[in-house]
Amino acid sequence: MAERLALFATTARGTEELLADELKELGARRIRQDRGGVRFMASLDEALKVCLWSRIAMRVLYPLGEFEARGADGLYDAVASVPWEEHLTPEVTFAVEATLKDSEHSHTGFVALKVKDAVVDRMRDKRGSRPDVDPKNPDVRVVAHLVREKLSLSLDLCGEPLHRRGYRVRPTAAPMKETLAAALLRAAGYTGEEALVDPMCGSGTILIEGGLIARRRAPGIARDFAVEKWPHLGARARELLEDLRADARRNERKVTVPLLGFDKDPEALEAARRNVKAARLSEEIRLEEGDATKLPALPEPPGLLLTNPPYGDRLGSGGQKGMKSFYFKLGDSLRAQKGWRLFVLSGNPAFESAFHVRPSSRRELWNGPIECTLLGYPAFYTRPPMRDSERRSEAPLGAPQQPVDVAPVRPEDEDEEQG
Repeated sequence: MAERLALFATTARGTEELLADELKELGARRIRQDRGGVRFMASLDEALKVCLWSRIAMRVLYPLGEFEARGADGLYDAVASVPWEEHLTPEVTFAVEATLKDSEHSHTGFVALKVKDAVVDRMRDKRGSRPDVDPKNPDVRVVAHLVREKLSLSLDLCGEPLHRRGYRVRPTAAPMKETLAAALLRAAGYTGEEALVDPMCGSGTILIEGGLIARRRAPGIARDFAVEKWPHLGARARELLEDLRADARRNERKVTVPLLGFDKDPEALEAARRNVKAARLSEEIRLEEGDATKLPALPEPPGLLLTNPPYGDRLGSGGQKGMKSFYFKLGDSLRAQKGWRLFVLSGNPAFESAFHVRPSSRRELWNGPIECTLLGYPAFYTRPPMRDSERRSEAPLGAPQQPVDVAPVRPEDEDEEQG
């Protein structure tokens, strides 16, 4: 590999700009946003720092090349042209992960199998024997992405995706990914210097990510990375990571601001408590049972209110009319918290008008398969007055009544979250 590596960090759609800013802070160079990720250049120690410290990236990939791959034979030939002997040895294990988009092939398993066959055949030809496949815990993870007839091959420096921090021991039905929660906090400008409250905390992901920021704790401090087992870089990577981890531990700090979460569901609160404990943040994060539409007065001085209200499936009966009524009451409750900045991740088109406050900022992004909007509101001091023109319009600050019915939004993948 070259002294400075050309890498690609993947991220949730809509968070590419946030990841690019984070990578710049971590020392990456020649940063370029792309759909679903960010391309950048980094030395090995800079790349390892990204693996350890990035709160937003899902994966950090080392691209091996892009190839035309027509049909099964073309796919095999493209993979076989890669000098795998420079990255693998017969003694290591490997696995292949494949994704498809608009491809002539209909099954990722077939593509992964063809990639695997080409790799082991090339290794047998060049080294006389082949590495074994270990789908659960491989030494080297090969990532194949096929878009139409364009094949991209990469090696994954991290192994397990970076959102798996290790603290989620008790998820709720569909918890938000840790990396998305961190992206929301960055978009809201949270640095750990102010209080943080999530009035609908669910399994606690936003609060835990906020706690890691306030603690200045590296999100990858408790995990290993696949690159540590690579045959040609592993020894050097382990040495560099030892120093990076030690430095990260020395620079942690005490949390001096309140981190507070509410939820009306006892099961969600129990999940949050267990996750907070696993994240070693029990002393920093306080959890209470409470209804977001009837919040008590929050601590002084005010800080950041950040939450991800349900999109349509977590309030029981009432359908979309019930959702709009909930959003309306939520607006009244949160406006009563004077001086608090507010950010809300909305995945229901009815939210903005039912909430009845015009946002000062908006960012489109994706929570798994659901297109969402992160709405930012300035600190509330008094209820915003309505001008005559707004009373006559259908804008979000129009007459305080429920908007017309809008079809509810539901997640399409039970492994992805909305709440």
